[in-house]
Amino acid sequence: MGTALAVRGDLEGTQAVIRRTGLLVPVEAVEALVGAIRGRWDPVAHRGVPAHVTVLYPFVPADGLSAVEVEAVRDALAPIPAFTFEFLRTGRFGDTVLYLAPEPDAPFRALTTALVARFPEQLPYEGEFDDVVPHLTVADALAAPLGELEATVRAGLPIAARATEVWLMVEGDDNRWTTHTTFPLHLWPHGALAS
Repeated sequence: MGTALAVRGDLEGTQAVIRRTGLLVPVEAVEALVGAIRGRWDPVAHRGVPAHVTVLYPFVPADGLSAVEVEAVRDALAPIPAFTFEFLRTGRFGDTVLYLAPEPDAPFRALTTALVARFPEQLPYEGEFDDVVPHLTVADALAAPLGELEATVRAGLPIAARATEVWLMVEGDDNRWTTHTTFPLHLWPHGALAS
């Protein structure tokens, strides 16, 4: 999840802040392992974003978010059941990002696919990547000692978790993120979690 973008408002030099939104699956099960690491090495952790797997970021700008979009998200997610998954391994994006890889990742991809089908103008990461890899960021910093952090995290694996809801989070004017809406994933069938 990113930071607010300042854009030119008019010729007099006023600036409007575009507050971003994002949809994510919170993963409380990893907080004991990665919470302190994220607090130091993931810039969004100290701004209110919990450990999570991103489903769609960015979503519509906060100023354009209405009950219509919220209900459309609810409808898009309605057919998707809650599911279990595990973190068995770590991965890296370049030299600056350490992440946990959820397995299986297909349910996370299904969430993203359902939302992009409903909101085709909202491409994950603004279309920057051909393949959007589901992941939970542990560290995202140029100076992060990724080798040390990776060894620490690997020693705590595997971790089992379950996805029972998707959160719509909104960036405030103070760059802090808050939960706007929670979308429960349905239990199916008869209260069981899909695996």
